[in-house]
Amino acid sequence: QVQLVESGGGLVQAGGSLRLSCASSGRTFSTYNMGWFRQAPGKERDFVAAITWNSGVTDYADSVKGRFTISRDNAKNTVYLQMNNLKPDDTAVYYCAAGFPGILSRLGRYYDYWGQGTQVTVSS
Repeated sequence: QVQLVESGGGLVQAGGSLRLSCASSGRTFSTYNMGWFRQAPGKERDFVAAITWNSGVTDYADSVKGRFTISRDNAKNTVYLQMNNLKPDDTAVYYCAAGFPGILSRLGRYYDYWGQGTQVTVSS
C-alpha cells in the first residue's frame, strides 16, 4: 500500500509561483511513475503532468507546458510540481498519483494510488 500526502498549496496572485510536494510513505516509491492531476469546482479531473520512475520522461498538459515543472527525488520519496506564472484558470485541487511503470499515462485509471489533494487558488 502506498500513501501519498500533498502539501504546498495556497493562495497566490496571478503571475506568482507555488511548489507542490507529494510525499510517499511506501518503500517502493522509486518503482512508480508519478502524476499530478487537478480538479476545479464543477469540472472533471484533468491531467497536469507526469514523470517516469527514473525521471527519464516527463509529460505535460498543453495548458501548463512551459510554466510547470514536475520532478522527483527518490531518495526522499517525494515528487514535486513547480508552478510558475500562475493564472486564475489554474485554481483547483491538485492531486498526486502513483502508477506502476510500463506506461506514462494522462489517464487517471492508470494510477493506483492517490493523495487527498491540496487546494491552489490564484487570484486575478
